[in-house]
Amino acid sequence: MTAREEGAPERIEPRANPLLIGQDEAVARLEAFYRSGRLPHAMILSGPRGVGKATLAFRFARWLLAQGGAGGLFGAVEQQDLAVDPSDAVFRRVASGGHPDLMTLERTVNDKGKRRDEIVMEDTRAVGSFLRLTPAEGGWRIVVVDAADELNRNSANALLKVLEEPPRQALLLLVAHAPGSLLPTIRSRCRTVPLRSLDDAEVGELLRRYRPGIDAADERMLVRLAEGSIGRALDLADAGGAELYSELVALLAELPKLNVSAVHGLGERLARSDAADEFRTVADLIGWWLARMVRGAAKGTLPAEIVPGEAAAMRRLLDRAGLDQWVALWEKITLLFAQADGLALDRKQVVLTAFLDFAATARD
Repeated sequence: MTAREEGAPERIEPRANPLLIGQDEAVARLEAFYRSGRLPHAMILSGPRGVGKATLAFRFARWLLAQGGAGGLFGAVEQQDLAVDPSDAVFRRVASGGHPDLMTLERTVNDKGKRRDEIVMEDTRAVGSFLRLTPAEGGWRIVVVDAADELNRNSANALLKVLEEPPRQALLLLVAHAPGSLLPTIRSRCRTVPLRSLDDAEVGELLRRYRPGIDAADERMLVRLAEGSIGRALDLADAGGAELYSELVALLAELPKLNVSAVHGLGERLARSDAADEFRTVADLIGWWLARMVRGAAKGTLPAEIVPGEAAAMRRLLDRAGLDQWVALWEKITLLFAQADGLALDRKQVVLTAFLDFAATARD
C-alpha cells in the first residue's frame, strides 16, 4: 500500500536538503538579523509540521558557518537567500553531521535500540559545554534543536540555563511545531521567526519532485489532505494515503449502518507486521476527518469535499448526533489510537472499536 515507486528519490534529510520553497519571508528575516550585526543568540523557527523549519535551520547554520570569521556589518557575504552550494565543503560536512561547530539536539535511541519519545537530559547536558568551546573555524558554534517540542521537563530546564547565559558567538536554533507548549521562560529568551503553511501549488511542486510519476488524481487529493505541509503530503503518499482516505470516507458514508466485513478487512490489513505506517495514517486520517467535521459544524460551514459524497456524509452524521457527542467521540478515538501505538494493542481490534464507536454515536 505504499505509493513511493521503485527508484523514486528518498526524502532528503533537512541537514542535506538544498531546496527550500515558500519561506522567502523567513529567509529574509534571518539574513536581515545577520546583516544588522545584532544576530539574536537564540531563535525559535515556528510553524506547522512539514513546512521546512528544520530545513531552514540547517540552511541558516550552513550559511553562517560558511562565513567563517566574517560577521554582520563587517563581513562581505556573497551568498544570497542563505544558499550554500551543495558542492561546498561546509555543505557536505553539515550534511554528513561532521562539522565541528554544529551540534544537533534531537531524540536519540535508548539502550534497546528504540527511538525515544522525547529529548532526554543526558543529551541536552552536552549543549552548554559544546557552545562554550572556541569555534574550531573562527566563526560560530551552532546548536539546532529538532524539535524543541520534544524536550522533556528536565531537558527544557537544562536548555534554559544555556539561554540565560549564552556564550559569545553561540547560536541556538529551536525548531518548534507548537511554540506555545514551550516553557514561557524559553520563549522569552528567543526571537521567534514564523514559517507559513505552503500553498497548494508549492506542495504539488514538491510532491512531484520527490514522488515523480504519482497519479494526478492522487496528487490533487494528497495536496488537499496535506493542508500546506509537504512533510504530511509525503508521509501520506508513502502510506497510500489517497487510497486509504477514499476507503475511510466510503465506510463513514454508510453510517449508522456499519459495513462489518469491510471494516474487518481493513483491520486485518492494518494488523500486518509491515503495515505500521498505514495504521498510523488511518489513525491520523480518522481523527483529522472527525475534527474537520466538528470545526466546520461549529463555524456553520462544512469544509469542501476532497472525495465525492463526503459533505453529505458529514451532514447526515451531524443530524443524527449533537456537536458535543462528536467532540466526545473525537477525544475517545484520539486516545484509543494513541494507546494502540504506545501500548502495542491489537491493531485490528482498535480499528473495529473505532468504527463501532462511530456507529454507536450515529445511532444515538
